[in-house]
Amino acid sequence: MKKILLVEDDPNLGLLLQDYLQLKGKFDVTLCKDGEEGLRAFTKSLYDLVILDVMMPKKDGFTLGKDIRKVNASIPIIFATAKAMIEDKTQAFNLGGDDYITKPFRIEELLLRINALLKRAESAEKKTADDTPTQFKLSSYNFDYTSQLITRGDAIQKLSTKEAELLRLLCLKRNEVLTREEALLNIWHDDNYFNGRSMDVFLSKIRKYLKDDPAVEIINVHGRGYKLLIN
Repeated sequence: MKKILLVEDDPNLGLLLQDYLQLKGKFDVTLCKDGEEGLRAFTKSLYDLVILDVMMPKKDGFTLGKDIRKVNASIPIIFATAKAMIEDKTQAFNLGGDDYITKPFRIEELLLRINALLKRAESAEKKTADDTPTQFKLSSYNFDYTSQLITRGDAIQKLSTKEAELLRLLCLKRNEVLTREEALLNIWHDDNYFNGRSMDVFLSKIRKYLKDDPAVEIINVHGRGYKLLIN
Protein backbone atom coordinates (compact mmCIF):
# COMPACT_ATOMS: atom_id res chain seq x y z
CA MET A 1 0.00 0.00 0.00
CA LYS A 2 1.39 3.39 -1.03
CA LYS A 3 1.83 5.92 1.77
CA ILE A 4 0.77 9.55 1.31
CA LEU A 5 1.50 12.49 3.60
CA LEU A 6 -1.35 15.01 3.43
CA VAL A 7 -0.75 18.39 5.10
CA GLU A 8 -3.95 20.47 5.17
CA ASP A 9 -5.04 23.00 7.79
CA ASP A 10 -8.76 22.84 6.91
CA PRO A 11 -9.93 19.94 9.13
CA ASN A 12 -13.09 19.27 7.10
CA LEU A 13 -11.28 19.14 3.76
CA GLY A 14 -8.38 17.21 5.26
CA LEU A 15 -10.61 14.46 6.66
CA LEU A 16 -12.63 14.33 3.44
CA LEU A 17 -9.48 13.87 1.33
CA GLN A 18 -8.01 11.35 3.75
CA ASP A 19 -11.18 9.22 3.77
CA TYR A 20 -11.60 9.36 -0.01
CA LEU A 21 -7.98 8.50 -0.81
CA GLN A 22 -7.96 5.63 1.67
CA LEU A 23 -11.27 4.25 0.39
CA LYS A 24 -11.06 4.87 -3.36
CA GLY A 25 -7.31 5.05 -3.87
CA LYS A 26 -6.40 2.30 -1.40
CA PHE A 27 -3.69 4.54 0.07
CA ASP A 28 -2.38 4.79 3.62
CA VAL A 29 -2.84 8.52 4.30
CA THR A 30 -1.28 10.44 7.21
CA LEU A 31 -3.06 13.77 7.83
CA CYS A 32 -1.27 16.72 9.47
CA LYS A 33 -2.86 20.08 10.27
CA ASP A 34 0.12 22.44 9.81
CA GLY A 35 3.59 22.63 8.28
CA GLU A 36 5.56 21.93 11.45
CA GLU A 37 3.53 18.81 12.20
CA GLY A 38 3.93 17.77 8.57
CA LEU A 39 7.72 18.06 8.70
CA ARG A 40 7.88 16.00 11.90
CA ALA A 41 5.77 13.29 10.30
CA PHE A 42 7.89 13.28 7.14
CA THR A 43 11.14 12.81 9.04
CA LYS A 44 9.72 9.95 11.11
CA SER A 45 8.36 7.77 8.32
CA LEU A 46 8.81 6.89 4.66
CA TYR A 47 6.23 8.18 2.16
CA ASP A 48 5.61 7.67 -1.55
CA LEU A 49 3.96 11.05 -2.23
CA VAL A 50 3.25 14.33 -0.44
CA ILE A 51 0.28 16.71 -0.81
CA LEU A 52 0.85 20.17 0.67
CA ASP A 53 -1.62 22.96 1.22
CA VAL A 54 0.21 26.23 0.50
CA MET A 55 -1.52 28.57 2.96
CA MET A 56 -0.94 27.07 6.42
CA PRO A 57 -0.08 28.33 9.92
CA LYS A 58 3.38 27.89 11.54
CA LYS A 59 5.05 26.77 8.28
CA ASP A 60 3.53 27.38 4.85
CA GLY A 61 3.45 24.71 2.15
CA PHE A 62 6.22 26.23 0.03
CA THR A 63 8.60 26.35 3.01
CA LEU A 64 7.66 22.80 3.97
CA GLY A 65 8.23 21.64 0.39
CA LYS A 66 11.69 23.21 0.43
CA ASP A 67 12.50 21.43 3.72
CA ILE A 68 11.30 18.11 2.31
CA ARG A 69 13.47 18.53 -0.78
CA LYS A 70 16.55 18.86 1.47
CA VAL A 71 15.86 15.34 2.74
CA ASN A 72 14.42 13.70 -0.37
CA ALA A 73 15.07 15.06 -3.84
CA SER A 74 12.75 12.71 -5.72
CA ILE A 75 9.53 12.15 -3.76
CA PRO A 76 6.52 13.48 -5.75
CA ILE A 77 5.05 16.68 -4.27
CA ILE A 78 1.64 18.16 -5.13
CA PHE A 79 0.92 21.71 -3.99
CA ALA A 80 -2.73 22.72 -3.37
CA THR A 81 -3.83 26.33 -2.99
CA ALA A 82 -6.81 28.63 -3.33
CA LYS A 83 -4.70 30.96 -5.49
CA ALA A 84 -4.48 30.60 -9.26
CA MET A 85 -1.73 33.17 -9.75
CA ILE A 86 1.06 32.31 -12.19
CA GLU A 87 3.61 33.49 -9.58
CA ASP A 88 2.46 30.76 -7.18
CA LYS A 89 2.63 28.11 -9.86
CA THR A 90 6.11 29.26 -10.82
CA GLN A 91 7.24 29.15 -7.20
CA ALA A 92 5.76 25.67 -6.74
CA PHE A 93 7.72 24.22 -9.63
CA ASN A 94 10.88 26.16 -8.79
CA LEU A 95 10.82 24.57 -5.32
CA GLY A 96 10.78 21.12 -6.87
CA GLY A 97 7.03 20.52 -6.93
CA ASP A 98 5.78 17.92 -9.40
CA ASP A 99 2.21 19.17 -9.74
CA TYR A 100 -0.08 22.03 -8.70
CA ILE A 101 -3.84 21.94 -8.15
CA THR A 102 -6.08 24.94 -7.48
CA LYS A 103 -8.92 24.89 -4.95
CA PRO A 104 -11.74 24.13 -5.28
CA PHE A 105 -10.92 20.93 -7.15
CA ARG A 106 -12.65 17.63 -7.79
CA ILE A 107 -11.24 14.88 -5.60
CA GLU A 108 -11.40 12.56 -8.61
CA GLU A 109 -9.00 14.87 -10.44
CA LEU A 110 -6.59 14.82 -7.50
CA LEU A 111 -6.68 11.01 -7.49
CA LEU A 112 -5.85 10.93 -11.21
CA ARG A 113 -2.88 13.23 -10.65
CA ILE A 114 -1.66 11.14 -7.72
CA ASN A 115 -1.80 7.92 -9.74
CA ALA A 116 0.00 9.56 -12.67
CA LEU A 117 2.83 10.85 -10.45
CA LEU A 118 3.22 7.51 -8.65
CA LYS A 119 3.39 5.66 -11.96
CA ARG A 120 6.03 8.08 -13.23
CA ALA A 121 7.99 7.77 -9.98
CA GLU A 122 7.94 3.96 -10.17
CA SER A 123 9.26 4.06 -13.74
CA ALA A 124 12.03 6.48 -12.75
CA GLU A 125 12.92 4.36 -9.71
CA LYS A 126 13.15 1.21 -11.82
CA LYS A 127 15.37 2.94 -14.36
CA THR A 128 17.59 4.31 -11.57
CA ALA A 129 17.84 0.86 -9.99
CA ASP A 130 18.80 -0.65 -13.33
CA ASP A 131 21.47 2.03 -13.89
CA THR A 132 22.86 2.19 -10.34
CA PRO A 133 26.32 0.59 -10.06
CA THR A 134 26.94 -2.24 -7.61
CA GLN A 135 30.74 -2.45 -8.03
CA PHE A 136 32.93 0.31 -6.57
CA LYS A 137 36.68 0.95 -6.70
CA LEU A 138 37.92 2.63 -3.50
CA SER A 139 41.62 3.15 -4.13
CA SER A 140 43.15 -0.28 -3.34
CA TYR A 141 39.81 -1.71 -2.17
CA ASN A 142 37.04 -3.23 -4.25
CA PHE A 143 33.51 -3.12 -2.87
CA ASP A 144 30.84 -5.45 -4.27
CA TYR A 145 27.46 -4.32 -2.97
CA THR A 146 25.59 -7.39 -4.28
CA SER A 147 27.84 -9.92 -2.55
CA GLN A 148 28.46 -7.53 0.39
CA LEU A 149 32.23 -7.93 0.17
CA ILE A 150 35.23 -5.62 0.49
CA THR A 151 38.39 -7.07 -1.03
CA ARG A 152 42.00 -5.87 -1.06
CA GLY A 153 44.48 -8.27 -2.54
CA ASP A 154 43.83 -11.61 -0.85
CA ALA A 155 42.01 -10.02 2.09
CA ILE A 156 38.22 -10.37 2.14
CA GLN A 157 35.82 -8.61 4.51
CA LYS A 158 32.18 -9.69 4.62
CA LEU A 159 29.70 -6.88 5.43
CA SER A 160 26.33 -7.01 7.11
CA THR A 161 23.36 -5.85 5.03
CA LYS A 162 23.15 -2.45 6.72
CA GLU A 163 26.94 -1.97 6.48
CA ALA A 164 26.74 -2.68 2.75
CA GLU A 165 23.79 -0.31 2.29
CA LEU A 166 25.56 2.48 4.19
CA LEU A 167 28.82 2.07 2.28
CA ARG A 168 26.90 2.01 -1.01
CA LEU A 169 25.22 5.34 -0.19
CA LEU A 170 28.63 6.81 0.67
CA CYS A 171 30.05 5.51 -2.61
CA LEU A 172 27.16 6.94 -4.64
CA LYS A 173 27.77 10.29 -2.89
CA ARG A 174 31.56 10.01 -3.25
CA ASN A 175 33.26 13.33 -2.40
CA GLU A 176 29.85 14.80 -1.55
CA VAL A 177 27.99 15.07 1.76
CA LEU A 178 25.68 12.20 2.70
CA THR A 179 23.35 13.73 5.28
CA ARG A 180 22.43 11.77 8.40
CA GLU A 181 18.74 12.19 7.58
CA GLU A 182 19.15 10.78 4.07
CA ALA A 183 21.09 7.75 5.31
CA LEU A 184 18.68 7.01 8.16
CA LEU A 185 15.54 7.36 6.05
CA ASN A 186 16.97 5.27 3.21
CA ILE A 187 18.24 2.42 5.38
CA TRP A 188 16.32 2.50 8.67
CA HIS A 189 13.25 4.41 7.38
CA ASP A 190 13.25 6.44 10.60
CA ASP A 191 15.75 9.05 11.81
CA ASN A 192 15.14 8.63 15.55
CA TYR A 193 17.92 8.84 18.13
CA PHE A 194 18.40 5.09 18.56
CA ASN A 195 18.71 4.45 14.83
CA GLY A 196 21.23 7.30 14.69
CA ARG A 197 23.37 5.66 17.35
CA SER A 198 23.11 2.34 15.52
CA MET A 199 24.30 3.98 12.30
CA ASP A 200 27.29 5.47 14.13
CA VAL A 201 28.33 1.95 15.17
CA PHE A 202 28.08 0.65 11.61
CA LEU A 203 30.04 3.66 10.32
CA SER A 204 32.79 3.00 12.86
CA LYS A 205 33.06 -0.60 11.62
CA ILE A 206 33.26 0.51 7.99
CA ARG A 207 36.09 2.89 8.86
CA LYS A 208 38.01 -0.04 10.41
CA TYR A 209 37.48 -2.14 7.28
CA LEU A 210 39.06 0.64 5.18
CA LYS A 211 41.78 1.77 7.61
CA ASP A 212 44.75 0.10 5.84
CA ASP A 213 44.62 2.47 2.86
CA PRO A 214 45.26 6.14 3.83
CA ALA A 215 43.85 7.25 0.47
CA VAL A 216 40.37 6.25 1.65
CA GLU A 217 38.74 8.34 4.36
CA ILE A 218 35.23 8.85 5.74
CA ILE A 219 35.03 12.24 7.44
CA ASN A 220 32.35 13.84 9.60
CA VAL A 221 30.84 17.04 8.23
CA HIS A 222 29.74 18.93 11.35
CA GLY A 223 26.00 19.38 11.62
CA ARG A 224 25.32 17.71 8.28
CA GLY A 225 26.59 14.15 7.85
CA TYR A 226 29.51 12.29 6.29
CA LYS A 227 31.70 12.37 3.23
CA LEU A 228 33.67 9.55 1.57
CA LEU A 229 36.97 10.92 0.25
CA ILE A 230 39.19 9.02 -2.18
CA ASN A 231 42.56 10.74 -2.60
